[in-house]
Amino acid sequence: MKHFLIYTIKISVVILLTAIALDGLYTYVFLQSKNRGKIETVFNSKAQKYDVVILGSSRANNHFVSKMFEEKGLKTFNYGMSGGHLFEASLLLKLMIERKYTIKNVILEADLNLSNDHQAEGIAALFLPYIHNSETIKNHFQSQENFNELYYIPFYRYIKYDGKIGFRETFFTLIHKKTNALDNQGYYPLKKHKNGNMKNNIVNLNPLKHNKYYEEIKTICKANNINFIPVMTPMCENVTGMNYFDKVKKAYPEIYNYENVVVENKYFSSCGHMTDSGARLFTAIILKDFF
Repeated sequence: MKHFLIYTIKISVVILLTAIALDGLYTYVFLQSKNRGKIETVFNSKAQKYDVVILGSSRANNHFVSKMFEEKGLKTFNYGMSGGHLFEASLLLKLMIERKYTIKNVILEADLNLSNDHQAEGIAALFLPYIHNSETIKNHFQSQENFNELYYIPFYRYIKYDGKIGFRETFFTLIHKKTNALDNQGYYPLKKHKNGNMKNNIVNLNPLKHNKYYEEIKTICKANNINFIPVMTPMCENVTGMNYFDKVKKAYPEIYNYENVVVENKYFSSCGHMTDSGARLFTAIILKDFF
């Protein structure tokens, strides 16, 4: 029995030391990354100056054409993240402020994402390599149920989110393999697809009366003299439950409602995402109204 216990302890120590070593190695690789995605680019950056920063989900990523802002002399980057929630948008803005970014205007896509205040695990995971290197990230995740495991167990976060920050992503980061995430100043254009889902039902969707991360973004902008422009972006004409946007306007009267400025199906890749031509129509309206 004694020999068994000693053997078990030795194995446990080896596993722990291996986990610590791998954790350090993976983290070191991500700390060198600057060209694969928006999160690591911001985390590893120095002070930047922007006239316009765009935040939100794919409905920001696919709807605001950065180049059209640039053509007006406005230095712009679209930091919208497909699949992201306001949890990630708020944290990304915090990191920009931490890195002394000078930002004149923040455009926030705030519509469907107001219905929850949860993290989008697949996107939130991209912040986790830096959780021991940033008090901002640590504090942002501290309210999450699995924080202790993610923070205190070496290498756990890389195993749990292997598809996002595991071996494959670490290897591609190590060899500096680029993605298209930073192309077009962050804007991702969509094309029209025959099989695009042109029906959507949001009848059961309701905005939270107080979305914690929306309020954080609003507060950060006010504290840093940033002009805050929250907007609802278009959806196609076949949506059931469009009164959701009226609910948003009632709960958050300061949010500008643009859900119906582009409605024809020909301008949509799917019911919630415009094609490049639709995005250009929409961006032109935003530029006219605010800039």
